Amino acid sequence: MSIEDKLKWDRRYQNNPIPDRPIDLVVEYAKLAEVGDALDIACGMGRHSKYLASLGFRVDALDISSVALDAIRDFNNITVQEVDFDNYSIDKADFYNLIICTFFLKRELFPEIVKALKRGGIFIYESFVEHPDNEQAPSNSAFLLKEGELRDIFNGELDFIEYREYWSMTMKGNRMRRVSFVGRKSLG
Repeated sequence: MSIEDKLKWDRRYQNNPIPDRPIDLVVEYAKLAEVGDALDIACGMGRHSKYLASLGFRVDALDISSVALDAIRDFNNITVQEVDFDNYSIDKADFYNLIICTFFLKRELFPEIVKALKRGGIFIYESFVEHPDNEQAPSNSAFLLKEGELRDIFNGELDFIEYREYWSMTMKGNRMRRVSFVGRKSLG
């Protein structure tokens, strides 16, 4: 595990907790998935994991920060796992009814996400897109999607329910390009 990454995220969650309310995309589309097993990738302090558990899902919640995971460790229907995403792979095939990943990007996980979804399973993803007019750049531009990249990655892999790139404001009030994606694994 990258000790440097772990310490960075532990400090962030100790000093600047993420809001507890799930994002609108998750609230709007999680109910499309059949209740069963869900995976919350880079779950942070578990706002989406808690929401999914309240809907009846059994949630595997993954994050690098033990501080973040401590916030949801004792919730019913949530199993937490501290992982280093640099070395992590999803080892379950055709298992999850729902997978959520927000504001985290590891492109190598995308094929594993498709494989891990059950037929008819839903994938919900939201993150930032690289654009010269963004007002808040990450420390590493590799953490931003290119315009149209997510559409290209999942075209032919998942049936698109929603795909849009748009401008929004970050929690810090900065204007950023964002992508929202919801896809379903084909039943056929």
